[in-house]
Amino acid sequence: MPNIASVLKEEIARLVRRQFRSETENLKKASSRYRFDIAALKRRIEALEKQISRLEKMASPKNAMPAADKGSETKLRFKPQGVRAQRTRLELSASKMGALVGVSAQTIYNWEAGVSRPKAEQLTAFAAVRKMGKREVKARLDQMQAD
Repeated sequence: MPNIASVLKEEIARLVRRQFRSETENLKKASSRYRFDIAALKRRIEALEKQISRLEKMASPKNAMPAADKGSETKLRFKPQGVRAQRTRLELSASKMGALVGVSAQTIYNWEAGVSRPKAEQLTAFAAVRKMGKREVKARLDQMQAD
């Protein structure tokens, strides 16, 4: 016949194993749920990173577009000889040419000499003068004097 102490010891061991099993099952379930949540979060991060990369690719041409528009404004070619050629073609002095473009006569001389280059606004104004004829230039100068 078994000893009461050994039966008690076996019963205690059985109860402890049962208690551990229930506790570890809860921990296993929680661990499994956490792993599932972590995997879902990783998938979500990956999807969001792909979406960000697609949006950056889509945004970069849009950012390049205004730069291209700005580039088309500054795409106007400038040569110092061109300033001189326009002045002689329109039969203008440097001060009159400067008045049309909105700069001083000295600036026109500096452009012709290649010492400086016009700013973007000045270059667009110069391009507008380049498209004018002698009559239009004379009319514009007369209008400027009248104002």
